[in-house]
Amino acid sequence: MVTARHALVLIFVMAALVCRASSVFRDVQDLPIQTNLPDVMTMDDGAKVTNLEQWQMRREEIKAVLEYYELGHPPPPPGNVKGNVIRAQELLNGTVRYRLVHISFGPHHKLGFDVAVFTPRGSGPFPTIILPSTVTPGDDLTNHAATAANNPSNPDRAALGFTNILYRGYALVTYRHTECGVDNRTYRTTSFFPAYPGYDWGEMMGWAWGFSRVVDYLETQSFADKSKLIAVGHSRRGKIAMTAAAFDDRIALVAPGGSGCMGSSAYRFCGPGRGGKEGIEAMIHLHYFWYTPRFTEFSNRVYQVPFDAHWVAALIAPRPYLAVDATQDIFCVPNAVKQTYLAAKPVYAFLDNPSGIGVHFENHPHELSSSDWTAILDFADQQLRGIDHHRTFDQFPPDPSSTNGVVASHEK
Repeated sequence: MVTARHALVLIFVMAALVCRASSVFRDVQDLPIQTNLPDVMTMDDGAKVTNLEQWQMRREEIKAVLEYYELGHPPPPPGNVKGNVIRAQELLNGTVRYRLVHISFGPHHKLGFDVAVFTPRGSGPFPTIILPSTVTPGDDLTNHAATAANNPSNPDRAALGFTNILYRGYALVTYRHTECGVDNRTYRTTSFFPAYPGYDWGEMMGWAWGFSRVVDYLETQSFADKSKLIAVGHSRRGKIAMTAAAFDDRIALVAPGGSGCMGSSAYRFCGPGRGGKEGIEAMIHLHYFWYTPRFTEFSNRVYQVPFDAHWVAALIAPRPYLAVDATQDIFCVPNAVKQTYLAAKPVYAFLDNPSGIGVHFENHPHELSSSDWTAILDFADQQLRGIDHHRTFDQFPPDPSSTNGVVASHEK
């Protein structure tokens, strides 16, 4: 609980951080080389975090660093999100209620996008999963179902794909993340970006900002349990869920799946010569527009990045965080996920939720499988609902170097 005194301290800290001139941050080429993961519990002035007041200050420092070097700065929340129901019907013999809703916000409510809402039988409130989707061919079955959810002509198909969620008492809200900015270098001319000129946010921060507008909408809905809003996403949508949860404390639990580098995997432990598969060099080459232009300067300078993935996980703490990954995933380096987990776990212990950070691995390719969903729901049950499935989420696959495993190399 943040006291009035803590709140006052935070106001001064945030004001000071906002007023920091860009010259306070070092140029990328002048940053020190750090082969180990930068300590998340050491403040900018070198002091170690030893109490909650310091940790709240440290969180603001972390946010400032991430915004300056990687994500960019978003506009403030619009404060006027509302939803208009386009279509409503019952599905699966009345066991599921479906609504297609257009949420609008911003100047004159001219900005917005559609969300599909699925709720189980009953009045709720239900723990509610927010799932960014995609229309890209070849994505996993879950994302195909989410795409169908946004297609008013076929909500039944989507509901069938989500019965594992709905029949366990969870509501689901899904939307196309590309309605919050087209996934290419022209994103600034699309969606809500033209309404907010003058901000240096990359598309990943924009997608996360759009995710938070869904949270705004859910705060007005009686079916949603506001204390149990859950962010889930796969691949780049996993990165979106993770980024949104780091910057939006209203999200109670996050489970990024197959998020790879710039997601659940420590940057310093993936990529050529550092564990294999996709590293920040590939991310910068292929997806530079996801991040602030400054981040491109870190290509071939990964050891000068002043943070790593565990900083994002630490911002989420003590709220539960589950990294969902697969051993056959062409983008997953299990050891990189492990390093993030190990480096963030002390923060969870410090904040009295040592079991709040977990991992789940399955033996399948780049997808979010039904068994992954079972793990996510079991973890959420245990962390948010007091339902004990007697599961632990701390097991990693064997090191491939000790089992003759072959590390693949692939770029998106």
